[in-house]
Amino acid sequence: MSVFGDVPLAPPVAVFKLSADFREDGHPQKVNLGVGAYRTDDCQPWVLPVVKKVERLIVEDAGLNHEYLPILGLPEFRSASSKVALGDGSAAIKDGRVGGVQALGGTGALRIGAEFLRRWYNGVNNTATPVYVSAPTWENHNSVFADAGFKDIRPYHYWDAAKRGLDLAGLLDDLEKAPEHSVFVLHACAHNPTGTDPTREEWKQISEIMKRRSLFVFFDSAYQGFASGDLDKDAWAIRYFVSEGFELFIAQSFSKNFGLYNERVGYLTVVARDSENLSRTLSQMEKIVRTTWSNPPSQGARIVSKTLNCPELFAEWKSNVKTMADRVLLMRDQLKAKLQALGTPGTWDHITQQIGMFSFTGLNPKQVEYMIAEKHVYLMASGRINMCGLTTSNIDYIAQSIHDAVTKVQ
Repeated sequence: MSVFGDVPLAPPVAVFKLSADFREDGHPQKVNLGVGAYRTDDCQPWVLPVVKKVERLIVEDAGLNHEYLPILGLPEFRSASSKVALGDGSAAIKDGRVGGVQALGGTGALRIGAEFLRRWYNGVNNTATPVYVSAPTWENHNSVFADAGFKDIRPYHYWDAAKRGLDLAGLLDDLEKAPEHSVFVLHACAHNPTGTDPTREEWKQISEIMKRRSLFVFFDSAYQGFASGDLDKDAWAIRYFVSEGFELFIAQSFSKNFGLYNERVGYLTVVARDSENLSRTLSQMEKIVRTTWSNPPSQGARIVSKTLNCPELFAEWKSNVKTMADRVLLMRDQLKAKLQALGTPGTWDHITQQIGMFSFTGLNPKQVEYMIAEKHVYLMASGRINMCGLTTSNIDYIAQSIHDAVTKVQ
């Protein structure tokens, strides 16, 4: 009898299971619209030209070594990460109340933040504070906070299926009714999975209620620059909340906007009331990191740091990011036009109203099953598709497949 004999078999992670099924499919027209990674118009992974350039600089830098980094991360990476989120002229940075922790991707940043909040926010070792995540949200949000020990994880209204857009009234009502000091996980831009973001005026309404009701803001910023092609535009919500005086966390990921998926480059920016509060907060985060991964890896952080801290490389990176964003926007325009040209029932305006890597198509689970089984087009059960999986060579097939799914399956 094995000591592991009572361990149940966990279900596979949905998006990776979808990719595995796609790889085993021998159909010549198969398409993978599931995994969240950028693809070129040839449907190939893209190493950003600026990343290749910086990697060569790192190889040729005789002054670098493989010594341990500080527990909280590479100093020049840390400062640059906060600056790209909050802006060059950030008053909070100038006031010395911004710091943070280098993490293993955006997921690591979320987990360190969640662990700190469970230990120290709203009472010591408090597992009862409600944590609100959008309905729907990225599937890992629920698991990260649950694994950190939170016992009360609740959905807040976000997606209006009937109008295929933001349920602002429902969201604002949930904010008003949430217990004071509840934690709200907000998507900074390019909401995953819906691709639907609040407008600036709607963000202001959200901010007003959260400030009045003493709710904690935890931004997940995985797509800055990738959504619109403009780093500042995509960070507007974050910067507005900071300007309103919030103490908050920002989980940043450089997987998408640098294409550094397997380097796991993330950062948790902390905006505190003052430098003294920041110091105490970071001291506790250092303790958490020490028993989690002890100190972080250097390669990905060096790539990001060298890029963000050099004006010429920074300008090139912004151009690379805009290239990716523009291709996604083009695919949105073309998919909507083709669906309308086919006379596909329903409205498809949401395809271009949404932003970022993902689109919530509105396809129901049965229609998704049809797409996979009959058309060999792989997408999430929610109807979410990765717009980067569309190319000029497959978009006609995908549009026809969606049309057939909508017209043949109810």
